[in-house]
Amino acid sequence: LNVETVEQKYSSIFEWIKIFDTNIYSIIGVMILVGGINMITALLVLILERTQMIGILKAMGNSNWGIRKIFLYNAGYLIVLGLFWGNLIGLGLLYIQKYFEVIKLPMEVYYVKSVPVYINIGYILALNAGTLVLCLVMLLVPSYLISKIAPVKAIRFE
Repeated sequence: LNVETVEQKYSSIFEWIKIFDTNIYSIIGVMILVGGINMITALLVLILERTQMIGILKAMGNSNWGIRKIFLYNAGYLIVLGLFWGNLIGLGLLYIQKYFEVIKLPMEVYYVKSVPVYINIGYILALNAGTLVLCLVMLLVPSYLISKIAPVKAIRFE
C-alpha cells in the first residue's frame, strides 16, 4: 500500500502556489517603502514650512529632541490616519467580496465560483504595527535636520 499526501502527489502545483507568497511579501515591501518615502517627503516639507517656529522654540530653550518629538508625533498621527482609512477601505472591500461574492470566476477553470477571501486579524494587526514602526524609524533621519537649524537664521527665514 502506497500512501501519498496531496502535497507529495502534486508537489509542482504547491511549489507554484508558494511563489505567490514571495510576490505578496515583495509587493507589501514595496508599498511600505513607497509609504515611507512619501512620509519622509511630507516631514521635510513640514520642517521647511515650520522653520521659523523651530527657530523660536530653540531660542526659547527647547531641546532638539523635544522639537523632533513634535514632528515625529505629527508624522505618527498622519501614519495612523492613513492606516485607519486604508484598513477601512481595504477590509470593507474584502468583506464585500467575502459575503456578496462580487468577483466571479468560471467554475470550469478555477473550480471555485468566486474569488475566495481569507481575513486574518493577526496578520492585519502585525502588518499595521510593522508599517507604523518602519515608517517612524525611516522618519528619524530627516527629523535629524532639526538639530542642524540655527535659531537666528531660522527666525529670519521666509
